[in-house]
Amino acid sequence: MLFWVIAAILTLGASLAVLLPLAGGPKGGSASSDHDLEVYRDQLSELDRDVARGLIQPAEAEEARAEIARRILRLDNAADKTAARQPSTATRLVATAAVLAVPLVSWGLYSQLGSPELPSQPLSERLAKNPADSSVDELVARAEAHLAANPSDGRGWDVLAPVYLRMQRFSDAVTAYRNAIRLDGDSAARRAGLGEAIASAAGGIVSADAQAAFEAALKLDPANPKASFYLAMGMAQEGRIEEATAGWQKMLAALPRDSAWRAAVEQALAESARQSVASGVPAKGPDGGDIDAASSMSPQDREAMINTMVAGLDERLRQNPRDAEGWMQLIRSYVMLGKADQARDALNRGIAVFGSDSEEAKKFTAFAVSLGLTATE
Repeated sequence: MLFWVIAAILTLGASLAVLLPLAGGPKGGSASSDHDLEVYRDQLSELDRDVARGLIQPAEAEEARAEIARRILRLDNAADKTAARQPSTATRLVATAAVLAVPLVSWGLYSQLGSPELPSQPLSERLAKNPADSSVDELVARAEAHLAANPSDGRGWDVLAPVYLRMQRFSDAVTAYRNAIRLDGDSAARRAGLGEAIASAAGGIVSADAQAAFEAALKLDPANPKASFYLAMGMAQEGRIEEATAGWQKMLAALPRDSAWRAAVEQALAESARQSVASGVPAKGPDGGDIDAASSMSPQDREAMINTMVAGLDERLRQNPRDAEGWMQLIRSYVMLGKADQARDALNRGIAVFGSDSEEAKKFTAFAVSLGLTATE
């Protein structure tokens, strides 16, 4: 109830501050004009008395009257302009209605959308709540308050660092990871997290500092997926597409089937294949070793990896067809995948590029025969 009383008083005061000037008239200006006019009339009377007593010559008296008359005319013109500037009755009514509508509309909206009965929630009380009932922001604020009082708590920095990373507070994450490493020592997870925070703070660029952190993580744990993934990404950013692709392929072959990194690696492989086509860099097709390495994957993952590689090679040959070794690699890849029709199509396309009587065509045909494949007419 107290809230509504205070709100009503404040609203009334603000409305009156606007309405009272609209209701009032030009009283101050009118009183000043009347006073000046009375003074000029007294001056005219005094002038007439001076002329009657002979204290001033008639010619000088006429000049004085003319000057006083001009001042009276200027006073009348100013009064007319002041009156013209005053708002009309209709204008005042519209302005009054607008002023009254603002609090009425705002009160109506607040009664529907607001929560005047909601109790206050000071930060100290929220931090004292049970952690299970606290939001993420409240938990972070509590941790920050604790670390401000205990900056040497390495465990606290270690817990807060990945939270900062998920909240996209990358600079804070870098600081937290460095503090955790300084206070609690090195670990692969901390070094990889530090590298990710540095790269994220730089807009996804794997800088020299980030690369050093990832390499340190791999020294501590050669199987760390985060470090392996980002190091391959750094190679791709430097234009070393083949090395990046090889890194991701090796990583994909070693990842568990339920690893959360599989989707990211497969997407990265697809992107590297697209970049290879766009830049004209030969895309590597799968060989026997790749097929064997992929044998431990699920059928879906194995098919996705190999098809991505073969599709990249096929597309590159469409853009740059005069690559004899590339055509032989594509034919072999399709045969190894059991796609005889597509292998035969690749054989015929390669023959068509160089001509049926060329040495390359004869070489393609002999190679296909050795794989159990023949060309169609």
